[in-house]
Amino acid sequence: MRCPRCACQDDKVMDSRATKEGAGVRRRRECLNCGHRFTTYEEIIQAELKVVKRDGTHEDFDREKLRRGIEKACWKRAVKAEEIDHIVTTIVSGLEKDYEREVPSVEIGNRTMEALRAVDKVAYVRFASIYRDFKDIEEFVAEIRQMGKSRKTEK
Repeated sequence: MRCPRCACQDDKVMDSRATKEGAGVRRRRECLNCGHRFTTYEEIIQAELKVVKRDGTHEDFDREKLRRGIEKACWKRAVKAEEIDHIVTTIVSGLEKDYEREVPSVEIGNRTMEALRAVDKVAYVRFASIYRDFKDIEEFVAEIRQMGKSRKTEK
C-alpha cells in the first residue's frame, strides 16, 4: 500500500478489524518511512451481474434501479426505509448466490413481487401492475382475487 503522504510502499499494519458483518476488513497502517498513519479498507468485489431483458438485450444490474422500483411501489405506504433496504439486500444477495454472470429480468421481478407481497399487499399490486404491464382494470381485479385465494389457502 502506498503512503498518501510520501508515496513509500513500506508500511506495517497496526490494527485490522472486520467491517460490514465480515464482508470487509479495515486496516490501520503506519508508513515505515515517514511515520504517517492511515486507514485502508478491503472488500470482495463481486463479478458484475448482467440482466437479460425480455427482448434479449443485456444491461448491467443496477441495485439503485431495483431500489427505485420498490420505493415507487411503496410510495405513501407504511413501509419503512429499513424494510426497503432489507428487501433490496435480500434480493441482491440471493441473485449473487444463484447466478454467476447473467440473471433474467423475470427472476428479478418475481423475487421483488414475492418480497413486496410479504410486506405490503398494495405495494405488491402496484409493482405487479407495472411489471406485468396490466392493460385494464380487469387485470387488477384478477390479481387481487388471486391474492385473496392464496391468502385463504395459507390459513
